[in-house]
Amino acid sequence: DEKWERLFGLPRRLPETEITQGHMDLAYAIQKVTEEAVFRLAQEAKRLTGEKYLTLAGGVALNCVANGKILKAGIFDDIWIQPAAGDAGGALGAALAVWHIFLGNPRKDSFNMDAMSGAFLGPEFSSLDIEKMARRYNAPFQYYADFSKLCWEVAQLLAQGKVVGWFQGRMEWGPRALGNRSILGDARNPEMQKHLNLKIKYRESFRPFAPSVLYEDLSEYFDLDRPSPYMLLVAPVKESRRNPLPESYYELPLREKLYYPRSDIPAVTHLDYSARIQTVHKETNPRFWQLIKTFKEITGYGVIVNTSFNVRGEPIVCTPEDAYRCFMRTEMDYLVMENYLFDKEEQPPWKEDKD
Repeated sequence: DEKWERLFGLPRRLPETEITQGHMDLAYAIQKVTEEAVFRLAQEAKRLTGEKYLTLAGGVALNCVANGKILKAGIFDDIWIQPAAGDAGGALGAALAVWHIFLGNPRKDSFNMDAMSGAFLGPEFSSLDIEKMARRYNAPFQYYADFSKLCWEVAQLLAQGKVVGWFQGRMEWGPRALGNRSILGDARNPEMQKHLNLKIKYRESFRPFAPSVLYEDLSEYFDLDRPSPYMLLVAPVKESRRNPLPESYYELPLREKLYYPRSDIPAVTHLDYSARIQTVHKETNPRFWQLIKTFKEITGYGVIVNTSFNVRGEPIVCTPEDAYRCFMRTEMDYLVMENYLFDKEEQPPWKEDKD
C-alpha cells in the first residue's frame, strides 16, 4: 500500500469508501493501457499469420471494451471470444484434448451460427426439484402449464418496473448470465440501474448493466453488425436513441452524470453511450427469446436489462434452493423457475440459518 501510494500519489481505496476523481482517472488509465497492449498483440498476430479471423481466450479476453475496439478497427474479418475465457475454460480444453488427441476422434467443422449452443453446459433441474424446494420452505407459487401465458405475465411485470429472477434450463458455463440464471429488469426505466445495484446486487450504484436484445432487433438499438451471444462485445448505442446532454454535464459529480438519462434505454447506456451487448437467439435460447419477444409486443422494445443471478461476493445461483434463497434475501419482486412463478409478497417471512 505504501509503495502504491508513493508511486501514484493516491491511497488504496477501501471497500464502500467514496470514489474520487483520482480513482476514476487511475481506472481509466489502466483500461487505456490494457486496450493498447491487447490491440498491439492483435496487430502483431495479424502481421505474423495473415489470418482473417482471431480467437481470444484468457482472463483479459473478458475485457469487452478492448474486444469491441479490435472488432471496430477492422484488423480481422471477425473475432470470437471463448465465453469462459478465464481459467475455467481449461476444463473444456482438457475434455476436447482427450476426445480428439488421446481418443483420436476426428474434428468436425460446424457451420452453425453458434456451435456451443449458447454455452448452456451446466446442470439443469426438474419440476420435481423445484416443487421439493417449495415444500421445504412452504413457498407458495403459481404454475403455468402454458409457457406463453407465463411469458405474458412476466413481461407485464417487467414493464411495470418489477425485478424478476429468471431461472431456466441448464446453467451457463462461464462468468456471464445469459438468460438461464439471470435477474431481469426494464431497460427503459431510469431508476432501474440504481435499484438493481443498491437493492438487489448490494454493490456500488455506479456499476453498469448489460442489455439482452433480440438479435433481429440489434441494429435498432446498437451500432453492431454481428452477433454477441456471450456478452463480450461493447458497442455504441444508436445516435437516434441518445438524449442531448446539458451544457454543464461534464462538470457534474459522477453520480449526477451517471443517473442522467442518456438514451431511451438508460438502464443499459453507459456514460460514454456504450453498452455491453448480449444478442438473444431463438435457435439457442428459445424461452428467453420468447420472453423478450413478448416484452416487445407489450412495450415496443425488444431489449431488457440482464444481470447475473447473485449478490456481490457470491457465485451465480445454480440450484432451485440457491435461487430461492437469493430471491428472499434481496428486494427482488418475483422469481420464475421453469414454469413456476413465485411472488415475494406471498412468501413466508425469511429466517436466516443459525449456522
